[in-house]
Amino acid sequence: MRIEKPIVEAQFIRRPNRFQAYIILNGIELMVHVPNTGRCKEILTPNTTVILRREENVTRKTPYDLIAAYKGEELISIDSHIPNKVVEEALREKKIKKLDKYDIILREKTFGNSRFDFKLSNSKGEEYYLEVKGVTFENNRIAKFPDAPTERGRKHLLELVEVIKEGKGAGVIFLIQLENVECFMPYDDMDPKFGEALRFAHKNGVDIMAYCCNVTMNSIIIKKSVEIKL
Repeated sequence: MRIEKPIVEAQFIRRPNRFQAYIILNGIELMVHVPNTGRCKEILTPNTTVILRREENVTRKTPYDLIAAYKGEELISIDSHIPNKVVEEALREKKIKKLDKYDIILREKTFGNSRFDFKLSNSKGEEYYLEVKGVTFENNRIAKFPDAPTERGRKHLLELVEVIKEGKGAGVIFLIQLENVECFMPYDDMDPKFGEALRFAHKNGVDIMAYCCNVTMNSIIIKKSVEIKL
C-alpha cells in the first residue's frame, strides 16, 4: 500500500513514553506521535533516522506520526495501524496462497469472546477467521513476536483453536514490517506464555503464517513468505 500523506525524514532524540517521541526536523526539536505501543528499543535509538507522516488534523497536539526508522541500512515500519491494511490489500490481490479461495473479506468480526481482524468466506459457504500481528523486532535476520508481553495476543490464539473446533478455518499472519529476514520465531524470552499458546494453536490446526515486506519511505507491501520455527 502507498502512503499518500506527505513524508519527511528526521533524527530521533528520545521517547519519554509509549505514545510520544522527540525528533529534530530542519534543526527544530518537535514532539511527534508514535503509533506503536511496543518497546521498539532496538530501533528507536538516539540519532537514528526516522520517517514521519504529516497529519493534517488541526485538533492534534502533534503534527507528525513517526511511522518508520532505519536500523543500519534496513528500513523498518513501526506503524501498528499498517499491518491490517497491508494484509487486506494482499488478500484482495490473492497474494496469500493459503487464503486465495476466499472472495468475501470482512474486517473486525467477532467469534466467541474475541474480535478478529478478518472473517473470510466464499460462495461454497467456507469461513475462515484471521488474526494479524505486526512484527518489528529483528535480530541477526530472525524476526520475533512479541516485543512486549501480550495477554491479549495469547487469548486470540486460544480463541482461534475454538474456531477450528467449530469446523471453520483459522489462522494468524505475522506481518514482518521489514524485508531482510530469514525466519520467524515466537519471542519466548519476552513472553513464554505466548510461545506456548502459538505452539498449542499450531498443533490444533490453526494456520501459522509469516510474511516479510518491502518497505520504502512511502509504501509497504507483502513480499514473500518466511520460514517459521516454532
